[in-house]
Amino acid sequence: MDFKELIYPPSRNKVTMEQETRRRERRYRSKPVGPSPSASSRAVSLQMQSNKSSGTKPELTMARALRKRVIESKLPGRPDFVYPKARVAVFVHGCWWHRCPICDLAQPRTHAEYWKRKLARNVERDKLNKLELESMGWKVVEIWEHEVKKNAASAARGIRDFVANAAFT
Repeated sequence: MDFKELIYPPSRNKVTMEQETRRRERRYRSKPVGPSPSASSRAVSLQMQSNKSSGTKPELTMARALRKRVIESKLPGRPDFVYPKARVAVFVHGCWWHRCPICDLAQPRTHAEYWKRKLARNVERDKLNKLELESMGWKVVEIWEHEVKKNAASAARGIRDFVANAAFT
């Protein structure tokens, strides 16, 4: 038996066929968003193209504070940081894209209906990912962009404490 298999048993870390099927059969309450509307200007188009799905500034700031790499996980929702021994998944959410409950950020006025559906669907997807991870035995930590901006070291300390406590439960 390989040393890694002793520490990380395959049955606990590989995505099973059942989990993959469950992910495909995910039940959203909202309707699909549909195709995105064309940008109102070239500047808006360039701005939206520059948005990244991974490796964002808050994620990289947390990676430095945690002294850990941002990873590409195959877990539901693709967490930004994973602690397999403690079975903790950490998400760093952007306040605008994931609709932070504290920051009351305005929605765009152009194509308002599309953005309302899109952002609501993002929030719904986040909840489904969290529920799916918890059903698999993982604990989920969500860090918001404004927490990282305010004090990344404090947010990192909170994550480390949570992971240390989770490892013993």
